[in-house]
Amino acid sequence: MAGFIISGLKPLPCIYDRPVAGVISRSSSKSRFLTKNKNFPDLKILNPIKSRNWGLNVSAPFRVASVEEDEGRKERNHGINGFEEQEQEAGFDPGAPPPFKLADIRAAIPKHCWVKDPWKSMSYVVRDVAVVLGLAAAAVYVNNWIVWPLYWAAQGTMFWALFVLGHDCGHGSFSNDPKLNGVVGHLLHSSILVPYHGWRISHRTHHQNHGHVENDESWHPLSEKIYRSLDTLTRTLRFILPFPMLAFPFYLWNRSPGKSGSHFDPSSDLFVPTERKDVITSTLCWTAMAAFLVGLGFTMGPMQLLKLYGIPYWIFVMWLDGVTYLHHHGHEEKLPWYRGKEWSYLRGGLTTLDRDYGWINNIHHDIGTHVIHHLFPQIPHYHLVEATEAAKPVLRKYYREPEQSGPLPFHLIGSLMRSLKNDHYVSDTGDVVYYQTDPELKKNAS
Repeated sequence: MAGFIISGLKPLPCIYDRPVAGVISRSSSKSRFLTKNKNFPDLKILNPIKSRNWGLNVSAPFRVASVEEDEGRKERNHGINGFEEQEQEAGFDPGAPPPFKLADIRAAIPKHCWVKDPWKSMSYVVRDVAVVLGLAAAAVYVNNWIVWPLYWAAQGTMFWALFVLGHDCGHGSFSNDPKLNGVVGHLLHSSILVPYHGWRISHRTHHQNHGHVENDESWHPLSEKIYRSLDTLTRTLRFILPFPMLAFPFYLWNRSPGKSGSHFDPSSDLFVPTERKDVITSTLCWTAMAAFLVGLGFTMGPMQLLKLYGIPYWIFVMWLDGVTYLHHHGHEEKLPWYRGKEWSYLRGGLTTLDRDYGWINNIHHDIGTHVIHHLFPQIPHYHLVEATEAAKPVLRKYYREPEQSGPLPFHLIGSLMRSLKNDHYVSDTGDVVYYQTDPELKKNAS
């Protein structure tokens, strides 16, 4: 079923080489990292196999390079000011290399924004778990069909909040203690049927390759060749609402078209041999939770389990798919995707988008402040808003202000629908490419 939803009726070959810059090579049993690249010299990627750090190994160095010296700072400021004058004379090109470096953005962010407070992080876990249990108890006590839909919406949103906290554990932004991150991450993610390590590792690939056509992992564009190879049913499931918003559980079992591997299989090409024990641990935790739910179904009845857990779970899936999609799609103007020498960690990260979710911002831990999170995923979620405000003068037009939301983010439904109607594939060639539209699919989606 999973392969049918994500990859269509026929298996699709992986026609692209494995990532060669800043990622793990799956063609060898050994890990291979690029430690120096002229495209993003300010980025140092740690080897997770040597360090055994369960956090995402994507960060910018705390030491600022010599360009931070006074003379270097003057030169950079002059470059940014010159860029401002150029903006006024000609239109802004979002695919052009920025006049600043990753270190410039880091230097603008206050030092305390990098500090991780495990007690504060745990307080959010306690809060969210208490709300989840309270909502379930209240729904069972009232047991009224007027209340159940409200419960499903609220509890599904809280499941999504739990996922975000587990996501922070995967990044290492929850605390500096890998064991604490691993324990909390497993408890939170397993409770909502997410394999913690399996997802953590593939999500690391996403962050290390964001904005790259072939090497990105999350909601990356299909090349025209792959798109044309899809049958009508697969295109419908991928681009016609509501089906794309139900994709996450199937993606865990079988990745997007053009890619292979399962998040549950320790021998999958998603992982290197030294990560297999971690993947087995997460798969066992997932299996234990699934067995627990089956037991609950026999105890309380399948209908009660569906009302208490099943429907909120699918609301959570829709939150996850919708939020992650909109962080990389749906801007009023087309944003670039990169290949080859045009791609860099910085340029890829600058094509992500912040979103405003109104009242939900606090509930799901400000995950809408996505640009700074993508560039510096080690910043705790409770500092992302302040860090973003501090970085805006450096980012300038490379930062796109999100449309302000009402109490609930209904405005994002329009952005989602517009993108799914128009953003279908990118050219098979070119190092800076933009989404193109299949007129027939757009007609069917209208």
